[in-house]
Amino acid sequence: MSGRSGPFWDAVEGRSPLPRAAATLGLEFLDADVENGTIELAFTATDDFTNPSGNVLGAFLAAMLYDTVGPALLATLRPDQFQSTLELKASFLRPVRPGRIFGRGRVVHRDGDVAHLEASLLDADEAIIATATATARIIDLDRAAAAP
Repeated sequence: MSGRSGPFWDAVEGRSPLPRAAATLGLEFLDADVENGTIELAFTATDDFTNPSGNVLGAFLAAMLYDTVGPALLATLRPDQFQSTLELKASFLRPVRPGRIFGRGRVVHRDGDVAHLEASLLDADEAIIATATATARIIDLDRAAAAP
């Protein structure tokens, strides 16, 4: 993936820090297939993410799903583009304990400046623990900066 640039790739390749929310989730970049619009990530759910019964709160899982669908699209964009999530629908399939959680995301369809995305979170045994679909708008950073 070397040689790519833009906000996403600059963070992945260490030229800029990860966004603080992604760092809080323990986001780790594993792989991306830019041509096919897929990405693989890992997160580290800590005990700080749990409810009184010891399971990871759905809000943290939703944040991990959000940080999977967004980068699936971001990895495919030009350096002068970013994305804004318009809608995210999450489904939680089973309880999750703290530990390593894997995210797989993909661009399902892209039409102009709108993209439809999906993601899954998996545990260490590759059991799906949560899924999401999302819609995002692609933003031209130069145009957004020039807007009044």
